Amino acid sequence: MIDVRRAHQRYRGGDPESGVDTRHAFSFGPHYDPDNLRFGYLIACNEERLAPGAGFAEHPHRDVEIVTYVVEGELEHADDTAAHPRRVYAGETARLSAGAGVRHTERNAGSEPLRFVQMWLHPAEFGGAPGYEVTRGRSPLRPRRQPGALLHVHHAGAALPAAPYVYLHVVRGEVTVGGHRLGPGDAARITGGTATAAEASGAAEYLVWEMRGEPSYG
Repeated sequence: MIDVRRAHQRYRGGDPESGVDTRHAFSFGPHYDPDNLRFGYLIACNEERLAPGAGFAEHPHRDVEIVTYVVEGELEHADDTAAHPRRVYAGETARLSAGAGVRHTERNAGSEPLRFVQMWLHPAEFGGAPGYEVTRGRSPLRPRRQPGALLHVHHAGAALPAAPYVYLHVVRGEVTVGGHRLGPGDAARITGGTATAAEASGAAEYLVWEMRGEPSYG
């Protein structure tokens, strides 16, 4: 089964007046949608656009795996476990494992607009020391505390995994899955464990979460 969600169906959040434009794929913060709380292990998929200098003030997280894929610009991350901020550039992926608790900030550190996709996943285990890691050009990528999830980054057509839950998010270009043509910001939620394929048109770029096992939210 393929459930297509279009870019215009995303809930618009953030604070546009301060240079933060957010588009939420799932129920999030003040936007509560009981029929759209999660998909597999995925509990958030936010498209973020930050103007130069804009960002998120220090805030806490715990017991969540946060994976951030930078599309354009420079993201600066700082948290209370490290002495110095980290920079994440276009094409790089950052993994924040919140564990028992971490406080962090995120902002646009460059002179150009920043665009990134941030995805939150339910962990397989709670507690433990938080951790932060930046990787480039390595796909697939697995969250530190969620072994049942794997992130693939594609720039061309590809076979999609025959997993119980597959989430495909289009970053740029066009991708066709099961006869559905998807554009930037569109997503496909695929269930049933049947192998399928994605066809890419032009300079496409898309993210695919492969999720195996049944999530337990307690």
